[in-house]
Amino acid sequence: MSIIIQKFGGTSVADSQKILAAARKAVRAQMEGNQVVMVLSAMGKNTDILVELARQITDQPPAREMDMLLSTGEQVSVALMAMAIHWLGHEAISLTGAQIGIVTDSAHTKARIRSISTDRVRTALDDGKIVIAAGFQGVDEALNITTLGRGGSDTTAVALAAVLGADSCEIYTDVDGIYTTDPRIVPEARRTRRISYDEMLELASAGAGVMHNRAIEFAKKFSVPVHVRSSFSDTPGTMITAEPETSGRPVCGAAKVKNEARVTVLGVPDRPGAALAVFSKIAARNVAMDMIVQNVAAEGYADISFTVFRDDLPTTLKAVEEATRQLEAEGVAYDDDVSKISVVGLGMATQTGVAERMFHVLAEQQINILMITTSEIKISVLVTREDAQKALRTVHEAFKLESEPAEAATCGAGPAVVSEPRDAAEIVARMERMEELIIEDITLDASQARVTVVELPDTPGVAAQVFEEIAAAGIVVDMIVQSTGREGRANITFTVPQGNLAKSVEVVTLLAERLGCPPPSSSPRVAKLSVFGIGMRSHTGVARRMFQSLAAAGINVEMISTSEVRVNVVVDGRQGEKALAALEKEFGDVMM
Repeated sequence: MSIIIQKFGGTSVADSQKILAAARKAVRAQMEGNQVVMVLSAMGKNTDILVELARQITDQPPAREMDMLLSTGEQVSVALMAMAIHWLGHEAISLTGAQIGIVTDSAHTKARIRSISTDRVRTALDDGKIVIAAGFQGVDEALNITTLGRGGSDTTAVALAAVLGADSCEIYTDVDGIYTTDPRIVPEARRTRRISYDEMLELASAGAGVMHNRAIEFAKKFSVPVHVRSSFSDTPGTMITAEPETSGRPVCGAAKVKNEARVTVLGVPDRPGAALAVFSKIAARNVAMDMIVQNVAAEGYADISFTVFRDDLPTTLKAVEEATRQLEAEGVAYDDDVSKISVVGLGMATQTGVAERMFHVLAEQQINILMITTSEIKISVLVTREDAQKALRTVHEAFKLESEPAEAATCGAGPAVVSEPRDAAEIVARMERMEELIIEDITLDASQARVTVVELPDTPGVAAQVFEEIAAAGIVVDMIVQSTGREGRANITFTVPQGNLAKSVEVVTLLAERLGCPPPSSSPRVAKLSVFGIGMRSHTGVARRMFQSLAAAGINVEMISTSEVRVNVVVDGRQGEKALAALEKEFGDVMM
């Protein structure tokens, strides 16, 4: 008999009528011949109310007691849902995270799942009951109640789907699927029929709030097909699987992170281990960095820029100030009035011109780009918060995301897209590593060269001008980073095939002369190393481990760019093989 997981968020169980409506969906699925497990969030704003109650008592409530308090919200939901299903004439049992057998570590308010026992759930399902599980919570080995942090109920649902071998994990929300961007900002945004795990991971980090990245990491790790649907209608929704909606388009979606802060460490000595000193201090405080850009050093010193959520800025600045003193760097600059705009799509890996198009349309709207970082399937730019909404609309229109792709017309949104079969024994064996970092691949590309142009005017259209002229010369660009240097001047570094280096330098030299900039610098041979995996963002120490291993090998990092699923670094081409060996040794324990 098929097992279906149905997860209902807080807005979907906000009152008694919505609870009854959700109960009817579960009963209907059971009557169609499925075994059903429901995973529920707390009702409506109940969690916010509990947080506010705690704050009325103390500004610094103990994390353990906050977990004890917050876990009650889901317990209310599951008990009421069980009552609703009994009233509808069917059997149900409500279970807390501990009663299910969800065991976590002891990191209160942000615990990670270590294992899940399925015995009690399977027994209840075999007895014909609908199992109603409290999301967001578990218990550590000392039987303390723990909560899973942001997106915890989604994570619970996908984890249960993995361990039970469920045929589908249905995520019911107040929206009817995943859109090409936020329809509240761009009304013409289109609901996608299907999206890949990697695309969804990148969009989650880029600001798409339908599902949290930890849940998508679980889904990808255990090949769980996820179906995002509306709680209030029977529209088909969106499937999240291994395959994208279409291979014909380079971009599948655009997203905005509104409240970011940019931090720049100025005048960092250009030597092995310098980046490590910065990122280890930040990782020790469990702050997740987003965009990370290190540009090529000038006169023995480099600037390192990165973004964090604005709420994390005070903690980050304390960490960075410690690192600055340790490195004897020049200082720290920051800007807490910025937003990130990203475009994502698996098609970028095989189609050129996406970056040029994005920079061009932003320039047409007089939107200045403050930072750029690219990966194989994502391009992110940092803009002022004032420009963010216009920038999102602009890039969405530029890539015609509102129109239906031709290849998607025959693709249903239901479970017709089947993931690879999951071996039960393998899943059980991997349960103790449920939320650990998994590195899928470490690659070395020794075929590229590097070009750097410095002291560009920090004005709208500069990046567009650089890459339009490069594209007009028939040159394909791979990795791009842009950072803001001193006195408001921009520095842009990019990599190209080694055979295109001379032409690239020629093009950029002429441009630099027109703009009154110094001549570009270049390197005929660089090595680009990529660490690709699951959990790259939620495990804040990945960048630190990379830089630690490279520093220990005496290898200096020249460039850095990051995404949700990948960290890229560029080093001297003569050290490529040595760097690869260092990274493989460092991450050997978490390689697939």
